[in-house]
Amino acid sequence: MRVPSWIRAHVAALRAVLVLTVLTGVAYPLLVTGLVQLPGLRDAANGSLLRQDGRAVGSSLIGQSFTDAHGRPLVQYFQSRPSAGGYDPTATGASNLGPESVVDTLRNPADKHDTGTPSLLSQVCARSLAVGRLEHVDGARPYCTSTGVGAVLGVFRTHGDSGAVTRVVSLDQQCPATPFLTRYHGVRVACARYGADYSRAVVTPVRGDAPAHPAVPAEAVTASGSGLDPQISTRYAELQVPRIARERHVAPATVRALVDRYTTGRALGFMGESAVDVVELNHALDAKYPYRQ
Repeated sequence: MRVPSWIRAHVAALRAVLVLTVLTGVAYPLLVTGLVQLPGLRDAANGSLLRQDGRAVGSSLIGQSFTDAHGRPLVQYFQSRPSAGGYDPTATGASNLGPESVVDTLRNPADKHDTGTPSLLSQVCARSLAVGRLEHVDGARPYCTSTGVGAVLGVFRTHGDSGAVTRVVSLDQQCPATPFLTRYHGVRVACARYGADYSRAVVTPVRGDAPAHPAVPAEAVTASGSGLDPQISTRYAELQVPRIARERHVAPATVRALVDRYTTGRALGFMGESAVDVVELNHALDAKYPYRQ
């Protein structure tokens, strides 16, 4: 009895599916899994895990926040750069805030749960001030107030964006804060009030007298694109060395030698900058120089 052609076509297709399933769904994954378990490949294939007392405490590829339950820096550890996702691998990503983000969303005084939304500038200013206090250096930055928010004025003029100044508001200093400038072009500067309409004001950042090259480096106050990078610059690592040496009761030169060990050069010798893996560095610190209060 002759088998209909449509049945033969379906049988051939089924055989192809079975063969490809065995090859690509079983044999190939088993082959790759076996190959990556060879010495020299096993560690990277298993996630580059760092272990302490037999248990995994992190990965050298994913950053961590070295803070306490209240978000305060643990002084015995090198601090990572900020992360928009809190170093959560399932929430990787950036804040999507750019250089135009300089005006805060003010909090509603009538809602005790409303904390407002700081602009990128105010976030950078606050972080720089906090790092400065932690490392005992000047945390001042251009376009930041001494209280750690954006030094941004809303300037009202007689003809929109031109003409005489008629009114000035410090947009990121919510009342009853004292504005960082008393007067601007002879007009008294007022604090910002929730619900007020400042849309007609000309947004005017004020540089201030902060140094052109702040003591706190840029990556100490800005997050990476992925929010997971474990590296910081050698400059930020060097800024933290005195604190780590003091807290761990070891010589600064000893800490610097450990930093050098976990510093990688530019990719291919010319791309990017030298960087320090904070996770690996802190893991080594705990192993070699345990923290004792």
